[in-house]
Amino acid sequence: MVKAVVGANWGDEGKGKITDMLAEKADIIVRFQGGANAGHTIVNDYGKFALHTLPSGVFYDHTTSVIGNGVALNIPVFFNEVKSIVDRNVPMPKIKISDRAQMVMSYHVLFDQYEEERLGGKSFGSTKSGIAPFYSDKYAKIGFQVSELFADEDDLRDKVERVCETKNVLLEHLYHKPLLEPEKIYEELMSYKEMVEPYVCDVSLFLWNALREGKEVLLEGQLGSLKDPDHGIYPMVTSSSTLAAYGAIGAGIPPYEIKQVITVCKAYSSAVGAGAFVSEIFGEEADELRRRGGDGGEYGATTGRPRRMGWFDCVASKYGCRMQGTTDVAFTVLDVLGYLDEIPVCTGYEINGEVTTEFPVTSLLEKAKPVFTKLPGWKCDIRGIKKYEELPENCRKYIEFIEGQIGYPITMVSNGPGRDDIIYRESSLNK
Repeated sequence: MVKAVVGANWGDEGKGKITDMLAEKADIIVRFQGGANAGHTIVNDYGKFALHTLPSGVFYDHTTSVIGNGVALNIPVFFNEVKSIVDRNVPMPKIKISDRAQMVMSYHVLFDQYEEERLGGKSFGSTKSGIAPFYSDKYAKIGFQVSELFADEDDLRDKVERVCETKNVLLEHLYHKPLLEPEKIYEELMSYKEMVEPYVCDVSLFLWNALREGKEVLLEGQLGSLKDPDHGIYPMVTSSSTLAAYGAIGAGIPPYEIKQVITVCKAYSSAVGAGAFVSEIFGEEADELRRRGGDGGEYGATTGRPRRMGWFDCVASKYGCRMQGTTDVAFTVLDVLGYLDEIPVCTGYEINGEVTTEFPVTSLLEKAKPVFTKLPGWKCDIRGIKKYEELPENCRKYIEFIEGQIGYPITMVSNGPGRDDIIYRESSLNK
């Protein structure tokens, strides 16, 4: 059976924790898209970790962690990340990397930085991890697949020459930066070969055989629905699909194998990077929520940038859940809101004088004003509670109100950063 853990919103929803939690009963965990721009924070018996490339199930000795073909693979980042967790007494994880995955090159990171610099105040808020240039090259068919590291040397050298020729035109005439040297790029590829060779695998075949054996596979998504290049707040999106449906492509499995889609929603909203954010709040109100939020404040796990803050957005979350094909909602960081007397919830968008509850295209989204409904707070700490019925009444009412607004069953409620800080509930929507 295949389960997918994905985000409903702008990312930073708490997917890492939910994946880590569900990995206890999984055999294989797969990253299927995105790259080292991911920042999945995990708190467990080994400590607190921010993972960027490795799947969030690497802390269990019974699991196999897989980097799928859809991932933008930065091999030095991957290598250093493995070393960093082993150095903190985590047992060496079992890892497989798809031979069809493509590699983030050093020049991808440079091009990302150069373009953000060129755009100045009109930049996309990139993490500068090389993701957009990487995917651009992938679809322009000038990327380097892991399998090519083990192919004919002359063919690889010829391709390096061609790629450098193309890149150097931009470097010279658009960015006015130093040119690439083919020999150095070839040497870079050979160093990657040495690092990655022990992990290379025909991942799609591995997963096919695993599913035939009845193994439990967990797909771990990066970012959320609103950052999808087709269905998100384009152009302020990422460069690979953030939807569960893409998991079949990015892992190399049949789409009918994905039986459960667990979509993660925060109990409030946050975002890193530019783009429309209707329920956003500012000033002291935002600072207080940012300071209390997450598991140590709301700051990007990859960039360290302060996250933009907002109240829960029912319009965006309903849409995000719909696009994911949600079967279950995991509702996270609910404990953070315990300081509030009342809690605003965005239940509609006013656009050109009319209120809608449906998520629009970007041009209309930028005109939208939030319509808030205020709910009473519960004014206490809910960490440590294990049963839904033991939550304060106003806390339960908050969950049930949001569930009714988005129309998808909230079956998991996270009330703390730890692996065990989770409450399972029966949703009336499943009856």
